[in-house]
Amino acid sequence: MSEPLTKIYGIDLGTTYSCISYVDEHGKPVIVPNAENERITPSVVFFDGDNVIVGNEAKANAVLYSHQVAAFVKRAMGDPNYLFEYNGKTYKPEEISSFILRKLVKDAEQNTGEKITDVVITCPAYFGINEREATKNAGDIAGLNVRQIINEPTAAAISYGMAENAMKKVVLVYDLGGGTFDITMIAISPESIEVICTGGDHNLGGKDWDDTVIQYLVSQFQQETGINEDILEDPDTCQTLQLAAEKTKKTLSSRDKVRTPIVFGAEKAGIELTREKFDEITASLLERTVSLTHDMLTEAKKKGYESFDKILLVGGSSRMPQVPERIKREFSIEPKLFDPDESVAKGAALFGWKLSINDELIKRVAAMTGKTVQEVKETPQEKIPEKVMEQAAKSFADESGLTLGAVKSSKIKVKNVCSKSFGVVAIDKSETEWVFNLVFKNSTVPIYVTEGFGTHTANQENVNIRIMENEVSEKKILPENAKEIGNGLLSIPPGLPADSPLEVTFKLNEEGRLEVTAVEKTQNRKLDITLQTNSILQGEALEEAKTKSQSLFVV
Repeated sequence: MSEPLTKIYGIDLGTTYSCISYVDEHGKPVIVPNAENERITPSVVFFDGDNVIVGNEAKANAVLYSHQVAAFVKRAMGDPNYLFEYNGKTYKPEEISSFILRKLVKDAEQNTGEKITDVVITCPAYFGINEREATKNAGDIAGLNVRQIINEPTAAAISYGMAENAMKKVVLVYDLGGGTFDITMIAISPESIEVICTGGDHNLGGKDWDDTVIQYLVSQFQQETGINEDILEDPDTCQTLQLAAEKTKKTLSSRDKVRTPIVFGAEKAGIELTREKFDEITASLLERTVSLTHDMLTEAKKKGYESFDKILLVGGSSRMPQVPERIKREFSIEPKLFDPDESVAKGAALFGWKLSINDELIKRVAAMTGKTVQEVKETPQEKIPEKVMEQAAKSFADESGLTLGAVKSSKIKVKNVCSKSFGVVAIDKSETEWVFNLVFKNSTVPIYVTEGFGTHTANQENVNIRIMENEVSEKKILPENAKEIGNGLLSIPPGLPADSPLEVTFKLNEEGRLEVTAVEKTQNRKLDITLQTNSILQGEALEEAKTKSQSLFVV
């Protein structure tokens, strides 16, 4: 018998709620309930002395201890300016996210009786380099082996494609979560899941509907009581209204109106909000998702995709009745609400299962062909004889107890695209500084691009390679329309004339993580750039965060 298959868990690390899943012996994804026997866990962290409380209790304590509670931290991933301070210590977004991961994993271990080490974590398709690296760091700080970061819509499509045993079709995944919105076109077939285009806004989600409700409740309360002061300046009132707004929003999905009691000082009032009024005051938010969907469809047409067959609604906020009604009205297709809270975690677990089986098949192919595991990994799948792959799959199925069909289904190809464009800063002949893009938004990954440049002046001693991220699908743009995500100095031999040749190579992998190499061609001096920014924890700071995290008890 071979060694047991490594179980890789899938984690949906959400803005408002998170959950964890694995694939059982029948090849079906299973959500693991938390210690409170709930399938999803609020992504809220409450610092209480040396304890860190995550979930519903943390959310409840947000009212009384607002300065000890961190929520919606996913929106701050990769933000260098975000710091949460408690008890004389500061925490970056990835550190707070690590506590959420620890809660999920700890509860899942107690539920399953298994030690969890390897995970696949999801993130919004629209996340850039820093946000993705911060997400991986959160897993590292939590003591996990993060096998891969995958996009949430891709995970949902994997869950849909394998659950439906889908014939070839093109679907739109409309993912409206608690804090982010993604819209992604994906071609699904029995053999592959291929992302065509993606778009969205990682600062648009259910929280914005909540905030709009809060503003309405406050304005109505002021009108009814005659109070002119901003009641949201009181932290306790603000937290109470945040909880009330979310509850009101959810209730309006099944009822026509809700009355919310508000107490501030000696004044109190019951504010009524109807579903009609709710739809009216949040219409601009919904229209924003429709506009972003059309933007993505415009990009898809450039790649030859003029139509689609189905719209999948995922993310908890897509449950609001206004969403399917508006989508149907806009696109004349009845959208399908597909497992909105759990499909992303299940898809991540299925992707992890695919990685596990692939690892085992690679070992068997290596043994059968006399190659090393690394050599097989680097060999394109189409160059491995079909007979060898078939034999490896059959022997594994026989020994593992899985059906041959289940083993083969794990070989479904998943192709993704990058959600940003990436380039370097260079100066043209008119002495104007530009960002020259090498990798363009919605290009299929992995991608490997090399482009030639030249030195600016004679006798130049070095070149500053500034790496820029942007959302423009054009060859060159002005630097103010891009964000610098890293840089490095490449030494130049003395005495060279202006325009001496340089080559810059960008390599973007399946996770959306970027490697950059610059070469001075005269003497082949090479610079490998590891992106170093103050947006995320690196080096010693990362190790310190791991130590600090483990010193706190998570419940």
